[in-house]
Amino acid sequence: MTADQTTKQLTDIPFSVLDLSPIVAGGSPAESFRNTLDLARHAEMWGYHRYWLAEHHNMPFIASSATSVVISHVAAGTSTIRVGSGGIMLPNHSPLVIAEQFGTLESLYPGRIDLGLGRAPGTDQRTARALRRGGRNDTEDFPEQLDELRAYFDPSLASGPMPVKAIPGEGLSIPVWLLGSSGFSAQLAGKLGLPFAYASHFSPANTVPALELYRRSFKPSKALEKPYAMVGVNVVAADTDEEANRLGTTLQQQFLNLIRGEEVPLQPPVRSMDGLWTEYEQRAVHQQLGSSIFGSPGTVKDKLQSFLDDTQADELMVIAQVFDHKARLHSYEIVTNLFKS
Repeated sequence: MTADQTTKQLTDIPFSVLDLSPIVAGGSPAESFRNTLDLARHAEMWGYHRYWLAEHHNMPFIASSATSVVISHVAAGTSTIRVGSGGIMLPNHSPLVIAEQFGTLESLYPGRIDLGLGRAPGTDQRTARALRRGGRNDTEDFPEQLDELRAYFDPSLASGPMPVKAIPGEGLSIPVWLLGSSGFSAQLAGKLGLPFAYASHFSPANTVPALELYRRSFKPSKALEKPYAMVGVNVVAADTDEEANRLGTTLQQQFLNLIRGEEVPLQPPVRSMDGLWTEYEQRAVHQQLGSSIFGSPGTVKDKLQSFLDDTQADELMVIAQVFDHKARLHSYEIVTNLFKS
């Protein structure tokens, strides 16, 4: 560990929120959207830097499938926090449509919109085919789609004349991020000089190698002079370790159900996962949630600092899949006290 790595503290970097607008058992998408806006308003008040929403489809526990619409809902109900996508799954869409949507958002809420892009479908293959009516069923042309999208905002990036224009969109300065859980997007973001967000909250094993590849590949651009890496991390904080571990069983059940192919709304916490999973399933869940942090304020502070030491992230994006909305708010409030103190 270098000298710089020992000096970067939680209070030195911005903290942000990733929200999946969770649909809980017994709840509804309408309730999820009310909770999303309530959390966003609290996050803004507490000093979080940005608030991102994620595109997923055909998942009964996620309400943010029409991501651009939910972004507008949050931006309209807040005033200063940056709002964006974490992310838009570009292969699901026409680049022109995304340019127009985010050009509209930036025109409505100037200086507050981020466009985070991913190349995964955000769903199963059958749903991906339903989304991609043009017949495109893979992600191999993601770099070309990205070039097309960026050229709609800045025609100087195009290889030739742009007979089709994004209106609104053209000429607007909207930060474009690449999201990833592997080396592909890390290297592409570095080559293009774009900010990079790594999904350590569900793919922890490759976190440090992907970040190193991004920094090693980075070339300065109009967007960035030096690398800027944000890392997503699951954090469930409560007044005691015992309560945080109990609340964290909701997230563990979510990933257990995904492994089993049983997609259901977010489940209430249980006292123990013993008896709910096999040894194999337990290992599989822990493999995907290896970087997750459950605990009291002291425990979370120590583990987050260790996570920051390992990743040297320029920003941390916290995800709290907690069943009870008040407990979810309290979790984010505890984290606030760590980066503000």
